[in-house]
Amino acid sequence: MEGVPTNLAFLQRLLAHPDVVAGRVHTRFVEERLAELVASGAPAPRLWFEDDAPEPAAADAGGATAAAARAERAALAGARVDPVDPLAVLAYGKGLAAASTADAGARVPGARAGAGPASEARAAVPGPSPARERRVGPAGADPGADADAGAPGRFAVRAPLQGTVVSLDAAVGQGVRAGAAVAVLEAMKMEHVVRAARSGVVRAWACAPGDAVPEGHPLLWLEEAALGAAEDEGAAEVDLDAVRPDLAEVIERHAVGLDARRPGAVARRRKTGQRTARENVEDLLDPGSFVEIGALVVAAQRRRRPLQELIERTPADGLVGGLGRVNGQLFPDERARCAVASYDYTVLAGTQGQQNHRKKDRLFELAEALRLPFVIFTEGGGGRPGDSDGLGVAGLDCLAFRWFARLSGLVPLVAINSGRCFAGNAALLGCADVVIAARGSNIGMGGPAMIEGGGLGVFRPEDVGPMEVQVPNGVVDVPVEDEAEAVRVAKQYLAYFQGPLADWTCADPRRLRAAIPENRLRVYDVRAVIELLADTGSVLELRRAFGRGMVTALARIEGRPLGIVANDPMHLAGAIDADGADKAARFMQLCDAFDLPLLFLCDTPGIMVGPEAERTALVRHAARMFVVGASLTVPFFTIVLRKGYGLGAQAMAGGSFKAPLFCVAWPTAEFGGMGLEGAVKLGFRNELAAIADPAERRAAFEQMVRRMYEHGKAVNVASHFEIDDVIDPAESRRRVVEALRAVPPPAPRTGKKRPCVDAW
Repeated sequence: MEGVPTNLAFLQRLLAHPDVVAGRVHTRFVEERLAELVASGAPAPRLWFEDDAPEPAAADAGGATAAAARAERAALAGARVDPVDPLAVLAYGKGLAAASTADAGARVPGARAGAGPASEARAAVPGPSPARERRVGPAGADPGADADAGAPGRFAVRAPLQGTVVSLDAAVGQGVRAGAAVAVLEAMKMEHVVRAARSGVVRAWACAPGDAVPEGHPLLWLEEAALGAAEDEGAAEVDLDAVRPDLAEVIERHAVGLDARRPGAVARRRKTGQRTARENVEDLLDPGSFVEIGALVVAAQRRRRPLQELIERTPADGLVGGLGRVNGQLFPDERARCAVASYDYTVLAGTQGQQNHRKKDRLFELAEALRLPFVIFTEGGGGRPGDSDGLGVAGLDCLAFRWFARLSGLVPLVAINSGRCFAGNAALLGCADVVIAARGSNIGMGGPAMIEGGGLGVFRPEDVGPMEVQVPNGVVDVPVEDEAEAVRVAKQYLAYFQGPLADWTCADPRRLRAAIPENRLRVYDVRAVIELLADTGSVLELRRAFGRGMVTALARIEGRPLGIVANDPMHLAGAIDADGADKAARFMQLCDAFDLPLLFLCDTPGIMVGPEAERTALVRHAARMFVVGASLTVPFFTIVLRKGYGLGAQAMAGGSFKAPLFCVAWPTAEFGGMGLEGAVKLGFRNELAAIADPAERRAAFEQMVRRMYEHGKAVNVASHFEIDDVIDPAESRRRVVEALRAVPPPAPRTGKKRPCVDAW
């Protein structure tokens, strides 16, 4: 330590006292030996940290020489080692450790006095001392001390940041123009070109290549000279069409995975009458909007196959996916955004490999973060056992199924299938809000190999989950002819969740007056009523072949999207059975999750009854309509077309005729707490039993039923204010639109309204 007076000498004498060294001390040791310790007035030896120790001659020469040496050493950022040898830094570190070990018993740790044993240990360090190895520029300038700073007209080009000198690009005596490159520094693996701020002639180097210099350290000394400015290196015209080798490699790698470079794969798809994965994605998304993610990924089979083979045979690891826009010609960009993934059956049968699982995870995560609707083409064989690069066993810790299921209720999910879809691919399909499947699809939770492996028999893929099974059982929402129609339906489906349309047409609403037959016993086609009520061409029915007594459809009225739930009198007279209740309840969840209003068209004799109906667990299934109806937050309306009886009618109104924003009836409507014939038999049993003649009893029964029908007419029910009104059917569209206009827009959301949309 130098500078102000200290008690350093006293402390050194205390530490060197024989009793202290031997450990013979006690609490009063300093007090008892104080006179002895103070009386020994020998000056304290000067101690140095090992790397700062001056040469003996320098130490003897006095402070000026030592200060100059220290200034020279302090100029560098760290020690200097051989820049060519990659192990020099390790050798330097080992040398310091060896020196420290040799000095351990002879000095205070980390320091040494003069030239003693530590100096000898220091000499054993491999290579020259970092300070002594330092080279000085050709002109003899002191690199650290700014020796020429006071020379007239001289200035330094200094390091703009701490780094290692890669090169000095101007020789001594060379003229340098302002802006010319004079040195290159490397910092954090990046090279930085240093330029002269002014013109001048190089008079000295202040460092050498390989030196690590701190920010502001002089690199060269220049003497100012009028040489003008350097030519702009970027002034030369750039060939915008030139392709560098690194870019050419990237372009080639992308091209390998495109259909144009895979004629064999394309031919196989044509043979089965199908399109490629990329053709489907291109058809779905707006032109030029697709941004692919993970295009260069290959199958995780590097232990089994050469990389080049994987590049050619497993492009994108069998999953084409990314972001884009759908229906951008109808809606603004923020509503047209969409994510898409398509399994590629020409790559390892569209199976789910390690890398395409990771790619799906990435896409699902983006869809959740950005709230993007997701469309997935699901053709494929499920899990892939042939990947070899992973370290796991069963792969059950993959996140794809959890990630995709978490999207349910947050964003619209669409699954499209053409061909075979088994196991994991089918699991993803089943999580979607809507399933669109082309003719010839086979969908199952396990393919033939898994079925046979379970000892359940040998089957062809065509025998597992064919369309004639999966459509009537409700797995498939919309059956279509081919992939082209599937994509068209998917775009139509997404449009309902993208917002209203300004352009629309509709049938003459007066035609609704004749939609219901005057004969109250005559059936009619409720789908024709829906088509007249909705905008022309706007109806998309879901699960038509399943739960046939209930119709669920998306539609528009004056361009506004909404969901429609209607009883079909052609099946069980419109009675609600288990499948119909399930179908309606799930559709209600779907509309509520995405803020679509609901319109119920009621024509039901009630909930189905009978021993056969009860075998279907009807009590539980029918109750779903009440539970879901009571949880609806979207505006909903009920129009009673004809029959409004019992619990079934209440289920078509969210549980009560007072639950909808309006509950109105057409003139053809009739109401009752239960089926009127049954009500008469139960309520007037004694009166009827008192009539002995069966013919008279029958006449009395029919008279009672007629009176109850008259009592249950729509206008009479409205007079008791059990419904809001009886309206002209031609007014139905206007009623719905005006009610929607009266409702405030839904509050902006950042999360889900409902935990999910029920998969069933």
